[in-house]
Amino acid sequence: MKKRNWLIALIVVVIVAIGGGFGYYKYHQSTATTTTTSKVRSASATKKDINTRLVKTEIKAQSSETATLKKAVANKNYTVNNMYTKVNPYGVSPLSAKVIFQTSKAAKVSYTVVGKSSKTSISNTVNKYTTSHDLTMLGLYANTNNQVKIKVTYKDGTSTTKTIRLKTAKLPSALTDFKINVKKANKQKMVLGTGNSKLTFMVRTTISGSKQSKNLSFGMDADGNIRWYTTRPTSHIFKQLNNGHLLIWTKSNAKNSYFDELVEMDYTGKVYKTYKFNHKAWGKAKGSKKQNHNQVHHDVTELPNGDLIATVSDGGRTYVEDTMIVISHKTGKITKVINMKNILPSKFYTKYNATKSSKYMGKKDWFHQNSVYYDKTDKSLIISSRNQNLVMKIDYKTEKIKWILSGKKTSAWPKSYRKYLLKASGKIAWPGGQHAAIVDPSTLGKKNSLNVMIFNNNVAVGTTKKSLADSSGKYSEGVEYHINEKTKTISQVGSYGKSLGKKNFANIIGSNRYLSASNRLIDFGWLNNGKSANIIEYDLKSKQQVFNVELTGLPSGGYVYRAERFSLYPTKHTYGINE
Repeated sequence: MKKRNWLIALIVVVIVAIGGGFGYYKYHQSTATTTTTSKVRSASATKKDINTRLVKTEIKAQSSETATLKKAVANKNYTVNNMYTKVNPYGVSPLSAKVIFQTSKAAKVSYTVVGKSSKTSISNTVNKYTTSHDLTMLGLYANTNNQVKIKVTYKDGTSTTKTIRLKTAKLPSALTDFKINVKKANKQKMVLGTGNSKLTFMVRTTISGSKQSKNLSFGMDADGNIRWYTTRPTSHIFKQLNNGHLLIWTKSNAKNSYFDELVEMDYTGKVYKTYKFNHKAWGKAKGSKKQNHNQVHHDVTELPNGDLIATVSDGGRTYVEDTMIVISHKTGKITKVINMKNILPSKFYTKYNATKSSKYMGKKDWFHQNSVYYDKTDKSLIISSRNQNLVMKIDYKTEKIKWILSGKKTSAWPKSYRKYLLKASGKIAWPGGQHAAIVDPSTLGKKNSLNVMIFNNNVAVGTTKKSLADSSGKYSEGVEYHINEKTKTISQVGSYGKSLGKKNFANIIGSNRYLSASNRLIDFGWLNNGKSANIIEYDLKSKQQVFNVELTGLPSGGYVYRAERFSLYPTKHTYGINE
């Protein structure tokens, strides 16, 4: 019997991948079924292990910088002709600056960081009339004596224009050791935002460990020049909140081997809130001396009331990446736990055999949730599960299933679940190892009707529908579906990526984002075994590319988990776009 098991172990088919969590993972197609416990860990045990709380360590550490800026704002000696300037005011955002001065009369101010080519000058306007002016300069070039034009306009219509210079340091080697090649940039058709303030952000998948601690997240302009980055280690979570601030998953100490904080900060690096996690929450797997310290893995979404919902593990020794927690933005405490083992058939996790990862030290990655999206229309959650080829919608309060988009064969589902399965109207691409399920925001608010967007990696994990199995590994694509929630039917309204073929097949990670009624931004984040990434902005109707940038020579763990198009000066967050 032992010899037979040894032989079975030898004939696994290895698929090189990363789970979108922390570290490198080798997924295996397995022929042996492993039965595990059906016991579901209690919500109270999960809360105790993760133990989130608000801490003021970060804010206190910045108190000196904050005090210096406050003094500058109050200092009447800083005038239009003698402005206070400070590049990288908080020490973690080298391409940002503060410019402070006062005017004798109330005025509004507009300013521009002069670009190197058309559509790369970044502008902003403060429309409020005041005598005290505290300006945030963003989008500076590295290693440049940046030219910044400032226009002060008074209520009587008169104005004064001044030009100042802001000198920045060179980029760190972590951002110069790989190549950025803009293959196409139709700036007239790209979505660049007011004042060209929207950058394409590369959200890195920095894994644990000192060697991988410098894969920095950054934003580039249409020319491929880096115009913003943070020296704080970030991994997976890089979101724009409703108030325009950023939310990042980072380390309390850059030298740590683990990530343990969700930090709300602005583009200058000023911290407003820190959610601390117990970095030992995962616990040791049975029989293992090792311990994986990272808790948040793929996604965090802000709820309408300001609370956060995060994808985590339940803290037990058997399963990983199949749980969500809701964190109060007021107290930092966990207020709700949603464990997918309580929602889906027990056989899905007790007899799971499609993938195996040495990273999890024997724990079962049966679900592998890689996104969560809140649909405020009916107060529901839309969830993506890579290892079940599954996108589903559940009621946020009751956790009852509303519908299931499944790449599995119908027969794989117990009969009691089949009423939730969406039926295809016409030919569709069934999800396979997909990522980043969100809603086309233009369809929000339509009762029983919405469009869902995914990055379909198009890899058949386990036993799937024949069409998915046949196309698996040949291409990846961004797909948009229309779902009639009343009739439980689904149709495909758009896709892009199939024509690019196998060279753009991404076995893992990726995203497909809404930019406008016509434009989408797709991230083929894992190409050439993670050494390359290709980000494309395309027209949904014409299928024409308007922006194409290729990153090559990416370092270990430095691939592009997701690509986002965020404004440096967000005036209003449009829910669903910046997810």
